[in-house]
Amino acid sequence: MFESLTEKLNTTFDKLRNKGKLTEKDVDDALREIRLALLEADVNFKVARSFISSIKEKVIGNELLSTISAGQHVIKTAHEQLISILGEKSSKLLVSDKNPSVIMMVGLNGSGKTTTSSKLAAFLKKNGNLPTLVGADIHRPAAIDQLKTLSSQIDVQVFEYGTEFSASEIAAKGLKDSQNINASHVIVDTAGRFQIDEALMKELKEIYHRIDPVEVLLVVDAMTGQEAVNIATEFNEHIGVTGLVLTKMDGDARGGSALSINSVTGIPVKFIGMGEAPDQLEIFYPERLADRILGMGDVVTLVEKARSQFDETQTAELEKKIRNETFDLQDFLSQMQAVQNMGPIGQMLDMIPGFSQMKGKMNADQLDGSHLSKAEAIILSMTPTERQKPELIGGSRRKRIAQGSGTTAQDVNQLLNQFKQVKKMMKAMSSPGGQKKMMRMMSQKGNKLGF
Repeated sequence: MFESLTEKLNTTFDKLRNKGKLTEKDVDDALREIRLALLEADVNFKVARSFISSIKEKVIGNELLSTISAGQHVIKTAHEQLISILGEKSSKLLVSDKNPSVIMMVGLNGSGKTTTSSKLAAFLKKNGNLPTLVGADIHRPAAIDQLKTLSSQIDVQVFEYGTEFSASEIAAKGLKDSQNINASHVIVDTAGRFQIDEALMKELKEIYHRIDPVEVLLVVDAMTGQEAVNIATEFNEHIGVTGLVLTKMDGDARGGSALSINSVTGIPVKFIGMGEAPDQLEIFYPERLADRILGMGDVVTLVEKARSQFDETQTAELEKKIRNETFDLQDFLSQMQAVQNMGPIGQMLDMIPGFSQMKGKMNADQLDGSHLSKAEAIILSMTPTERQKPELIGGSRRKRIAQGSGTTAQDVNQLLNQFKQVKKMMKAMSSPGGQKKMMRMMSQKGNKLGF
């Protein structure tokens, strides 16, 4: 979502880095470019103006402008101000004094409210809780069926009572049934509208008074731009919102609403939706998003995602194979599948410092991960011996493997070359100073590797 903004900001920052000592005019020119980049990204103009003024106030007149590290000082200040706008620190879910903690999900139609409700349930369950879902949307056709389908994928109980009761009665019944099974959290999925109206707010207020939620989470489509800020403001005025969930943050629209919404409304962003999968709901960390926007990567999130795919036993076994040089194509396939489960390749590159620019050099199939499916087909068309000893694969074997996988001999060659590069990188990683060596090799080979 922030690809264009990141590119423009990095271009401006590179100019500052290359200048060394700076004049006031240099800073003014850079801030003008940053302001235009923010406005083009649909950042609220008051927020953009405040952002620029804060940087200028901290930088102009400072003796650091005459030093060779002046550019870095401007970038550091921009980073600090961006974090401030985004909300300073992450905001945790509120918890009731006694179970269950009631979470009321609100929002307009199309914002992803029902999907987000199930994702939140999956998130809570993964962290050792016992959540339940309540289908209180009696207006949208198939809303309850959708919630039931989603809950079955994550094995979380749904309480639904059809459409013969009012939404507030359904919410109250769901809360009581959740209490009976000693649930830790009950997530109430309410109805939305295509626009805010009196009937919607009346229904939400009735539900609110029946269940007394500890959290009222407003689900907002980040791709709606500044309208998202207006929606948040209106919901907060009518019912009182305790937190925001920004969905579709993996989209290609301008992401200015994500940068503006906390600063304008004062409501903390608690989660962001990064895809359709049940596990693609992330805690919102202002500093991490600021790092991504400024092209600094997000190594912490990347490590967290990696840990979710590799347990300690697998990691130890992989390290052993790398040291003994027995890492083969079957292991290569397993690692690719694990990487694919971590999320889209484009998102992974955004998390590696300095690697977001690499996306512009990659093909569409490399970014969406379809090349991994091709690689999987090729490896699965090999015999166990060929996977263990790829050096045995000659011309006739390549032809057979290509036919069996529905690819070409050139595709097979490309995969084998990628495998060699990965083995080389892993060997470098296991040697003294390995991390620096690997990063250097990845920057040189990234486009060829394609993952």
